Amino acid sequence: MKRMLPAALATLCCLAATAALAQGATHSIRVLTPEAATKATQAALTSCRTAGYQVAVAVVDRFGIAQAMVRDRYAGPHTPDTATNKAWTAVSFRTSTTDLAKATQAGQPSSGIRHVPRFVGAGGGLLIEAGGSIIGAIGVSGAPNGDADDVCAKAGIAAIKDEIEL
Repeated sequence: MKRMLPAALATLCCLAATAALAQGATHSIRVLTPEAATKATQAALTSCRTAGYQVAVAVVDRFGIAQAMVRDRYAGPHTPDTATNKAWTAVSFRTSTTDLAKATQAGQPSSGIRHVPRFVGAGGGLLIEAGGSIIGAIGVSGAPNGDADDVCAKAGIAAIKDEIEL
């Protein structure tokens, strides 16, 4: 019996250590609901319509996967893909596409990023953050310039801000 006690204690210690490691191997994350993503796209679309622009708006989750997309009836055929790729670019590089447009111009150290598939170096892609974490991104395409796209994207984020804050 005395011989079994050290072996049993060693087994218990190994099990406890394994359990502790398993707890540290995962973590919880916050994700946008489809309803919040849809609400943000609709608010951004409405903002652009009010300004007289026909656009497409897309929201991606924190991993760059599309959650919601809407295209206004007269927005160009390129706008759904461009809006989705703007959101993907923002979340992938963890910064707005307006900032990336400046940082990746020809002759800049990061100019090679423009060769990454799906990268869009034009304004209109913004991060959606809550509680200090990135939970997604929104992309707008079709307004006359990136600054106008950014205004609409900000309206989309503002529409869900109260719902996503801690």
